Amino acid sequence: MNNFSNSDPLNEAFEPVRKSVVINVGNYVECRNQTYRIEQVLDFESVIGVSVETGRHQQLRINELRSITDPESKNSYVDLHEIADTQWKIAETRFAAIQPLINNPFAGRKDVEARAKEIDVNPATLYRWLKRYRGYGSTSALLPMQRGWSEGKSRLPTETVEIIENVIQDFYLTNQRATPSQTVIEVLRVCNEKEIPAPSPSAIRYRISRVAEKDQLRYRGYKEKAKNKFLPAAGSFPNADYPLSVIQIDHTPADIILVDDIYRKPVGRPWITLAIDVHSRMVTGYYLSFDPPSETSVAMCVAHSVIPKDDWLLLHKVDADWPVWGWMRTIHVDNGPDFRAGNFRQSCTNYGVNLEFRPVRQPRYGGHIERLLGTFLREIHLLPGTTHSSIKDRDGYDSEAHAVMTKTEFEEWLVKLICKVYHQRKHSSLGMSPAKKWEIGIFGNSEIQGAGLPPKPNDGFTVQLDFLPAFSRTVQAFGVTIDGLRYYSEILRPWINAKDRDTNKKHELTFRRDPRDISHVWFFDPEIKSYFKIPFSNQALPSLSLWEYNKARETMKQMGDSKADEHRVLRAITELRSIVAQSEEKTKKARRQAQRRREHERNISPAKPFPATTPMASSIPASMSEAGSDLTFDDIDDFGDIA
Repeated sequence: MNNFSNSDPLNEAFEPVRKSVVINVGNYVECRNQTYRIEQVLDFESVIGVSVETGRHQQLRINELRSITDPESKNSYVDLHEIADTQWKIAETRFAAIQPLINNPFAGRKDVEARAKEIDVNPATLYRWLKRYRGYGSTSALLPMQRGWSEGKSRLPTETVEIIENVIQDFYLTNQRATPSQTVIEVLRVCNEKEIPAPSPSAIRYRISRVAEKDQLRYRGYKEKAKNKFLPAAGSFPNADYPLSVIQIDHTPADIILVDDIYRKPVGRPWITLAIDVHSRMVTGYYLSFDPPSETSVAMCVAHSVIPKDDWLLLHKVDADWPVWGWMRTIHVDNGPDFRAGNFRQSCTNYGVNLEFRPVRQPRYGGHIERLLGTFLREIHLLPGTTHSSIKDRDGYDSEAHAVMTKTEFEEWLVKLICKVYHQRKHSSLGMSPAKKWEIGIFGNSEIQGAGLPPKPNDGFTVQLDFLPAFSRTVQAFGVTIDGLRYYSEILRPWINAKDRDTNKKHELTFRRDPRDISHVWFFDPEIKSYFKIPFSNQALPSLSLWEYNKARETMKQMGDSKADEHRVLRAITELRSIVAQSEEKTKKARRQAQRRREHERNISPAKPFPATTPMASSIPASMSEAGSDLTFDDIDDFGDIA
């Protein structure tokens, strides 16, 4: 099986790879099936490599570099959802040991030896951990079990976890300042009282250790210490001292009315999710959609930030450079639920990304991303169809009457604005352009030592998939069920009613799904260590997004149909699409519905920037698309839309 990134994007299976390409002089890489040692880094696009086989020097494109294939590490991947808490504790302890070295791009042998002495670890061991982490770029590389986690897997029951969290919040994080030992005793007491299985003391201590130092000081009565230690001086941002040390992410509705692809009539405002590197003010990535902000928006923005953008520029026909890729040290966000999703937080932890939340009522902490969004919105105000920033500014201007741009056209404009204008324009706070600041931060100059090129992800689709929603399910004779929809493939047959050999309970397996296209899920086979694409069991079901599926179920519920099986849902979806098709030219709401579905059908993503050739809508059975319906257009609403 090939990696997704190197194969047909419609393949049914792929072997995930979290390993990164380290682009440093002296490192070995693969390029076009040959092994090279990097002799010189020329710029953001190329290096000079020496062929191991021939000894000849050759200029290599960075975008074509891959990490060295290691037969011993083959099939070492495990889905994050599969890892037990005890294993995570070991990995995170090891990560904490090497974190100062990771955060210091100039760390050398003396630094490693000093750190080893400080934490009482053998320097060779520390070197090994550091090498594994830098090779793979993820905390999971530090896990003690690299053959997979089918053995010894033990997750705490949900009830037990809730008790631990409640005791930590209500007993430990108080002015009474209970000790960890007292907290352990309290957890055990509550578990005994409620007749719930008690965790081990180490499991409790582990969760106590995960409480951020800032929160420990604040909630245990040391507010002044917390303020002095963690609040930066006005006009500065803590630790943003080199490229990708800190990025900020936020969302905003774009101040422009776009038109649909078919009739070129108004459909409403899109949402922009934007990420900025605080050190250089470079845009690291974005996500543009008619969908309101969600976990998916964040996942796509992070993936776009991390993955090289050559294909993305090609997709949008932009002749420019956007030399930003690699993992950031810290992601700084507000307190929205889209950023607090459990899978997002776990994925950040695995890739060694520190997730920080903006303090409540502290607007200065989000100043960089908010100023950038403001800058872009002001540029948008010059476009036809702009809504401006207020009713007062819009006075006398008919935004819908002047709207002319489709989402594709607006996105091309946005990419050009980022790469050709914003990145190249002098930034008042930097005294130079973001592009120049980024270049100096990476390569250095006569006064500053550069941090060097960041490791490049070997497989973009693995990155993207790691941030998409995950589900644990047992496999039944009919397959698996997620949100009332059944999925099945022959690859699931060996797992039907399979039992965990340690617990003798039905084996829960991991499935991941892109909400923009729920016609299939990705199943992670823990034995083969590969993902498999599992389609709908009912092949009559059309391809659709989670949004459209929920829309159909909501409509059926409003009509008194509480038993929404797949056949009823199919009929509802078909009828809703028929209504939208008939109303599309006449009403803005219908056009927005149709355009939103077309965007989902394209399924363009940072890891797969080119749209599918076959429209998903073609999968609607002809027999089900007949005119005539009990539904009316008033039955379909846009949840969370801005228009």
